[in-house]
Amino acid sequence: MIPAIRMADLQGLYRGSSELIEREVIEVLRSGRWVGGDRVAQAERLAADRFHRSHAIGVNSGTDALMIALQVAGVRPGGEVIVPALSFFATAGAVCAIGAIPVIVDVDERGLLDLGAATRAMSPSVQAIVPVHLFGAQAPHPDLGVPVVDDLAQAIGGRPGQGLLGASSTYPTKTWGSAGDGGFIVTDDPTLAAKARALANHGLAGAHLHHAVDGIVGRNSRLDAVQAAVLVAMAPRLDERLARRRAHATRYDRGLPQWVRPLPREPEHPVHHYVVRVSERDRCIQILARHGIETAIYYPRPLHAQPALQGRARLTPCPLAETLCQELLALPVHAGLSEPQIDHVCRVFRSEVR
Repeated sequence: MIPAIRMADLQGLYRGSSELIEREVIEVLRSGRWVGGDRVAQAERLAADRFHRSHAIGVNSGTDALMIALQVAGVRPGGEVIVPALSFFATAGAVCAIGAIPVIVDVDERGLLDLGAATRAMSPSVQAIVPVHLFGAQAPHPDLGVPVVDDLAQAIGGRPGQGLLGASSTYPTKTWGSAGDGGFIVTDDPTLAAKARALANHGLAGAHLHHAVDGIVGRNSRLDAVQAAVLVAMAPRLDERLARRRAHATRYDRGLPQWVRPLPREPEHPVHHYVVRVSERDRCIQILARHGIETAIYYPRPLHAQPALQGRARLTPCPLAETLCQELLALPVHAGLSEPQIDHVCRVFRSEVR
């Protein structure tokens, strides 16, 4: 009998690296250095390497990573930031949290920032653009005369964005995840890296000496040493997990019926989510659930339909994002799945979801 097929299996992920995780965490606890220290520095080096950047700054969440990266890039209260309509709320929420205004534009057939829509939305008030590397796909690089801050929350293991800065998350369900919230800011610019690190640590410049950074008062947004230890312990098997995700995606591609349309992927795609377009999505979800197969919708509504952003964002027409939000369905693809489980999902699609 095929066991229930979940969208994520954090217990299984822990079991696969439990000895190393426990050793790393216990060493941190015994050290008495629970904030900062060697494990944080090690995790930052690993993040910089993974994103092919010179610098990585650990912070306490992906949302904070994006907020600080935008501030370092020059976004100020009242300024505008272009974001794609198809993304997790934090992409626009981070813009609002620093007092700026999201400009929500449409996406292309892959769910990525539409360069034409971004170009049409440009105005003298736009201070940055945030391409979202959704599901791990490489978003196009907009060259429109303003800083680019890449949202890399789902991009670990893929081809990283080449914006001025990038912001990533280590939420537990990420392919390289911690045991709680965490994130990284990445950049090749040492001056920007120093500014980001200062903003994430109260603008600390010396013992009880705090400076504003480009007029911005810093705050506490540090990656803690325990979460860093978990990331260090998870890192050695990251390539193995990425390879399994890619293999699962290829197996889905071959086994699903033709009417199920996977979103296009480039060869380096890390398959953070395996997402397909289907008609009658609710019916598909119900049938799969009867067979013990979990699914997820990323995302059920575009950003311009979020109540929190009404009156706080500049909206543009986003017809393709609205269509995708009615059709996209994510299937389980985590590294802990077996080939028989992937085949079971494909078999249910072929035999019952017609």
